Amino acid sequence: MGWGSRSWGARGVALGLGTLWWWAVLRLVVEPGAGALEAAVAAGGWGLSVLPVHCVPKRQAQGVVGAGRLRRIWGAGGAGGTGAKSGKA
Repeated sequence: MGWGSRSWGARGVALGLGTLWWWAVLRLVVEPGAGALEAAVAAGGWGLSVLPVHCVPKRQAQGVVGAGRLRRIWGAGGAGGTGAKSGKA
């Protein structure tokens, strides 16, 4: 892709949405009468920012943890998952 025309369209959309988000946040901070629209835009933009958009399917990920690993860990542990057996010292 690089610096081709296709990437400029995506950058333009991202820039426009980022500008809209900053407008909403600034209106909420500066304007005492800012309403639900600004709050919804600000909250929605923040919510989108915490989405894991760079995730890949587990089978394609590098350093992936095998299926059932947590079950084996929780099942193998005794008291507190340390593997220590309770009883006399």
